[in-house]
Amino acid sequence: MSDELEANSADAHAHSGAGPTPTPEQTTWGVGPWEGPWPEGAGTDPNSPFDVELLENGDTRNVLDHYRYWRMDAIVADLDSRRHKFHVAIENWQHDLNIGSIVRTANAFLAAEVHIIGHRRWNRRGAMVTDRYQHVRHHNTVEEFVEWARTCGLGAGGGALPIIGIDNVEGCQKIETFDMPEACVFLFGQEGPGLSEAALAASEVFLEISQFGSTRSINASAAAAITMHCWVEQHVFGRR
Repeated sequence: MSDELEANSADAHAHSGAGPTPTPEQTTWGVGPWEGPWPEGAGTDPNSPFDVELLENGDTRNVLDHYRYWRMDAIVADLDSRRHKFHVAIENWQHDLNIGSIVRTANAFLAAEVHIIGHRRWNRRGAMVTDRYQHVRHHNTVEEFVEWARTCGLGAGGGALPIIGIDNVEGCQKIETFDMPEACVFLFGQEGPGLSEAALAASEVFLEISQFGSTRSINASAAAAITMHCWVEQHVFGRR
């Protein structure tokens, strides 16, 4: 089966809720059926965010309390109304297991979009179903991704989106002291080899995370989490 067909099959299964095996999202946390009168408009107003089935049966999804009993599309629409301006891109030449975790973190920090470069199929287990709420775009090659960043109009003043490579390569700058653009895309490579030659050539600047132990590098998903949090510190909390 091709990457694309296999990915589509996996997406259909993940979003259908079919099958006897619970998804990672269906855990013991959550709330039971709604008690008392239903929220105003539930079941009658098409603009109500509430899901009748969840109200009747309970909501065991891993979502904020604010989104309990909401339809998935209503949650996505609310997130879309306030997403941050940074994007996250990940190379996927070896079916990197970190991708799911990075998608989950991108959802937590409200990234505009996650871009997967290379193989369309990726391991969703680490995402814990957050890919249902996080926009994910696929690019076949680094060149295709670069063209998107150049023409998307999402950068400052409607221009290109600057590509910031995260890797400890020669000439990189410290992420802790770098002034990040508000609108940008952080580019991560594979666990182990790091950014590919094409990705290195595409990046306008390289940032490294300061380390103080003996290891040369940290886990790719951990690096992505630190990077996103640094952006949040600068552009949400105004810290430098």
